[in-house]
Amino acid sequence: MKVLVTGGAGFVGSQLVAALIARGDAVRVLRRANSSLIALDGRPVEHAIGDILDVDAVVRAVAGCDLVFHVAALSSYWRARREQVYRVNVEGTRIVLDACVRAGVPRVVHTSSVAAIGIAQNGGPANEDIPFDPVSASFAYADSKHRAEAEVYRAIDRGLDAVIVNPAAVIGAGDHHLISSSAVIAFARRTAPAVPAGGMCVADVAAVAQGHLAAAERGRVGERYILGGENLTHRQLAEIIVGLAGRPIPRFTIPRWVLGPAAVAVDAFNRVSHRPPVVSGEQIRLSGIDFFFDSSKAVRELGYPLLPAAAAIEQAFVWYREHGYLA
Repeated sequence: MKVLVTGGAGFVGSQLVAALIARGDAVRVLRRANSSLIALDGRPVEHAIGDILDVDAVVRAVAGCDLVFHVAALSSYWRARREQVYRVNVEGTRIVLDACVRAGVPRVVHTSSVAAIGIAQNGGPANEDIPFDPVSASFAYADSKHRAEAEVYRAIDRGLDAVIVNPAAVIGAGDHHLISSSAVIAFARRTAPAVPAGGMCVADVAAVAQGHLAAAERGRVGERYILGGENLTHRQLAEIIVGLAGRPIPRFTIPRWVLGPAAVAVDAFNRVSHRPPVVSGEQIRLSGIDFFFDSSKAVRELGYPLLPAAAAIEQAFVWYREHGYLA
């Protein structure tokens, strides 16, 4: 089978590429000319050079493919302008899907995010059916991924066979772009002296890759599938990481009411700083929320494996240590 992976040089994309190669597929990766190839680790893939905003490059990339995984996205939103987040995540998705419709690609798996689902208003873990909430809608990354899903539904109306997967906070070895796994570095190096009050759903990157394959094989057209794992408070997450690092556990939990003023201060600093932001005010505001999710639909329909968070965190920790990130 000829398979295209957009964003195949990224964290999740490269893990998916490895899984596809292992099962014997011929893999083509759409990547930018300046993309780091560290995550691909010399794997035998066909390289299609181009940007998902380049219509001609995308058309060439999808040509002759039996299956397309659209993984490419701008996930490090705090390092980019708001309008760029929307361009890549919404317009880029529209371009990829349009090319797939025109080429008659038999199956597409769109990688969304739990951010596009939002926060459950009843305080429990969110599932695929909750309404998109105002807090998430005000968050550019979440809103852009939600709008990208709308592009998927429009393409389905045009006849595309497509399914959506919604990974949670993906952690594991190889996250050299420092997205979700960057929390491991922060607590291991103790650059985070206190712990915010909220929490996250930790998804093992290996499980997420397998979830993509299962969605391609068994996912129902137009359905969303949360690819998550254990729901941990930030304190539980920190305790696992500092245990691996041999560091003391941060004593203080930052109360939610402090996070708003702290976010304002960070945004003000970032505006006058001449360096790329390490953290954004948006991240600080959101850190007090329990981003907990229910993966039972993916488990039931796809056979998605729920792997323990501690194993993924340890793999990320070991990889960062071996590659000099914790020095």
